[in-house]
Amino acid sequence: MKLPSVEYEAPTTTAEAVGLLAEHQDEASVLAGGQSLIPLLALRLARPAVLIDINGVTELSGVSRVNGWLAIGAMTREYQAEESAAVAGDVPLLAAALPLIGHEAIRNRGTIGGSLAHADPAGELPAVARALDAEFVARGSAGERVITAADWFQGYLTTARRPDEILVEIRFPVAPPGTGVAFQEVTRRHGDFAIAGLAVSLTLDGGVIADARLAFSGVADVPARAAGAEALLIGERPSDGLFDEAARLAAAGIDPPADLHGSSEYRKKIAAALVRRGLRAAADSARQSSARQSSARQNSARQSSAHERQ
Repeated sequence: MKLPSVEYEAPTTTAEAVGLLAEHQDEASVLAGGQSLIPLLALRLARPAVLIDINGVTELSGVSRVNGWLAIGAMTREYQAEESAAVAGDVPLLAAALPLIGHEAIRNRGTIGGSLAHADPAGELPAVARALDAEFVARGSAGERVITAADWFQGYLTTARRPDEILVEIRFPVAPPGTGVAFQEVTRRHGDFAIAGLAVSLTLDGGVIADARLAFSGVADVPARAAGAEALLIGERPSDGLFDEAARLAAAGIDPPADLHGSSEYRKKIAAALVRRGLRAAADSARQSSARQSSARQNSARQSSAHERQ
């Protein structure tokens, strides 16, 4: 289908984009990667009067580490983040989720900020942001504000962004030592949105779980944290029995919608299986991470001792 007639604006600075949003408010839609918006326009499910294309706003792209956070510009392409050594090293859960988004062609155009602003609860990035308590930086005519992931996602395809604001940056906390991650999902075909998905992060300290994060995709109108299961895990040593109980708690705490792909009960069974698999994978990853860090410390100590003897 052809796109509907729409007024087109292409700002080159964030200030210009904010000015256009302030002028047009709810009548405007922001075009980032366009992987979600263009199909909605073609199907007449979105009918903005003005399309504000921010692909020329280069200042909104890039990855940087600041005060224990990895800051990712909203216009950073998903493939750029997927190939980033900084993302792989500092936010391994995001690195694990990125290859699961659609297909390569989609990730070449899609943006980190575009996906999170679209806020599809079946998407991978909203679950990662919710699991890690990411921060969203929105800039509008009244200035800049920082919004937590818990407050950002407000409903199906609905966020806390105001009509005159643009999402400029997303901040993810740098993973502490001993952290293992996994992103698990069940889809009908490769590249489809997940029937259910799960972002998992575990941090081990001396073999004990010091931090646990579990966030579902596809089971509610927003990405859903499994708070009861997280509380159960903290302070315990990883074991199959513990993970089975965490899976039971996590599944009991959700009420997934039913659709042509599966009933609510079917999704709950998938969710429980994803928790068991995800926790085992994350625990293995955490042990490997701890072993690598321990080996690196020992090598550093030996090199320091050899240098002192010289």
